Amino acid sequence: MTKTEAANRIQALIDNVETVIIGKTDVVQLAAAALLAGGHILIEDIPGVGKTMLARALAKSLDCSFRRIQFTPDLLPSDVTGVSVYNQSTGEFEFRPGPVFGNIVLADEINRATPKSQAALLECMEEFQVSVDGITHHLPHPFFVIATENPIEYEGTFRLPEAQLDRFLGRISLGYPTAADEVAMLTKQLVRHPIELVEPVLSPEELVELQHLVRQVHLDDSLKDYIVRLTRATREHSAVELGASPRGSIALMRLSQALAAVGQRDYVIPDDIKCVAQAALGHRIIVSPDVAFQGTTSRDVVEEVLARIPVPVAR
Repeated sequence: MTKTEAANRIQALIDNVETVIIGKTDVVQLAAAALLAGGHILIEDIPGVGKTMLARALAKSLDCSFRRIQFTPDLLPSDVTGVSVYNQSTGEFEFRPGPVFGNIVLADEINRATPKSQAALLECMEEFQVSVDGITHHLPHPFFVIATENPIEYEGTFRLPEAQLDRFLGRISLGYPTAADEVAMLTKQLVRHPIELVEPVLSPEELVELQHLVRQVHLDDSLKDYIVRLTRATREHSAVELGASPRGSIALMRLSQALAAVGQRDYVIPDDIKCVAQAALGHRIIVSPDVAFQGTTSRDVVEEVLARIPVPVAR
C-alpha cells in the first residue's frame, strides 16, 4: 500500500464515522488513531452524547466481525470469555467461545458490571487470548476493544481498577454538541438513523497493513525524550498519588505516530504529542484525595505538565 493509498483509506474511515458523529472531528480522529495504533479505547461521558454510536460507527466502518457485550451488575466472567460445556455424546468438555471472540468488541457501559466481570477483559486486552480451565484460546486478529462508560458519579457504576484502565491505549470524551451541530443531527435523524447507512470502508487485511505502516512513522530522539519527560513529570507532580506508568509513555508514542498518519505525515511533530497527551495519560493518573477534594483533576495535571515541560526545538 502506497502512502497516498494509506492516506485515502484513513480519510475514508474518518469521513465514514463523521456521517454519524457530527461536529466532533478531533474526537473521531483520536478514535481512528487508537484503532490504527492497535490499541483499545475507552469512551467516557454522560449518557446520550453518542458514546455507543461512535463505537458502532467505527465497527461498521470495518469489514470485521463485531460483538457487543452489554455490561450489567449480574454479568458473569464466563458471559464474556466463554465456558466449557460437557458433551455427553463424546464424554468430553467442549469450549464455547464467548462474545469476546470478535475483531471489534464493544464493551458497552463497562463500569456497570462488577470488578470481577470487568477483570475478565484483562488477559484479553493485554495478551489477546483467553484462558479457561487451564486451556489457552487465542483471539482473532485484529482485536480491538471499544469500551464506553458513564462518569463514576452516576448511580449503578463501579470504578474501573487501575490495572484495567492502564490497558486502554486512550480515553476520550465527546461532550455536548454545539447548537448548529445538534440541529444537523436532528435533520439527519428525521427519517432514520445514519448508522443504518454506514458501510465498511476497510478490510481486516487493510487495517493490519495500516497498523504496520503507523509503526514506521518516524519519531525523532528529541521527541522520545519529550514523551518520557512528560510521563515522568506526572509521577513527580505534587498533586499526584499515582503517575502514568511506562505503558503510558508507549501509549503516548503510539497515539502520536497514529495521529501523524491521520494528518498524512510520516513523521511526528510536538503538536501530535500534545494533542494525544490527555487521551494517553489522563486515565493513568490518580490525584491525591486532598487535592481532588479541592476540585483538581487528572486533566488539570496533564495540562499543567504540558505547559511546564519545554517542547524540543527543531534542528
